[in-house]
Amino acid sequence: MSENLTVEKRNRVAFVTLNRPEVRNAFDDVLISNLTKAFLELEKDETVRAVVLAGAGSAFCAGADLNWMKRMAGYGYEQNLADAKALAEMLKTLDRLSKPTLARVHGPAFAGGVGLVAACDIAIGAAEAEFSLTEVKLGLSPATISPYVVRAMGERASRRYFLTGERFGASEAHRLGLLAMVVAPENLDAGIGEVLKHLTQGGPQAQRKIKDLIAAVSRGGPVTDAVIDDSARRIAEIRVSPEGREGIASFLEKRKPGWVKEN
Repeated sequence: MSENLTVEKRNRVAFVTLNRPEVRNAFDDVLISNLTKAFLELEKDETVRAVVLAGAGSAFCAGADLNWMKRMAGYGYEQNLADAKALAEMLKTLDRLSKPTLARVHGPAFAGGVGLVAACDIAIGAAEAEFSLTEVKLGLSPATISPYVVRAMGERASRRYFLTGERFGASEAHRLGLLAMVVAPENLDAGIGEVLKHLTQGGPQAQRKIKDLIAAVSRGGPVTDAVIDDSARRIAEIRVSPEGREGIASFLEKRKPGWVKEN
């Protein structure tokens, strides 16, 4: 993809790796743009079943690059707005990717790095991973990443960590729901592999529709007749789809469905 980002495809999985280890994978406008392009390309690639987001070197992502921050300090409002919108678009593209996404978290995940973790469907962290929403200590706000972080951690925990900027470890991130699983550092890839094994057994169109379903029903509010009717419509549509029919038929015939490929 580029020097600061690599994309490797193995066994129907795309491994997207932030490749700026010398700055602990801190991102700037170039990396943000490259991430957006990579996610858009993977969205269209029907050979890819899942996406793993990782960081090279000793960190997952330490947030914003220092030199980028220096440049932003000289920007006016319109330039800052355009810059923020680019970051927001990248996070939205990751969040709305129709394929399952996993964050492989090790070392520091700070500020915008926490946003990347939160925007993925599933996050698996090494026991030594650490997190911090550091923006407040710079007199800033984690506004762009807030929709994903508040959704992942909840409002109460977000109030604490947004306002204090204190660091917290992998066990706390797991307790809050930011991490789905915590493993020993040497078992991180095995943990990722185990989840990928399950993900690649599922129907790709079903997973796409499930992600859309979760977005629809998680908006809050009462369970109205309209919500009930919408959920019934969704399951009826997927049952009569080619993939739905193949899944049911393979179950009844005691065979693997057509989308499951032997690696």
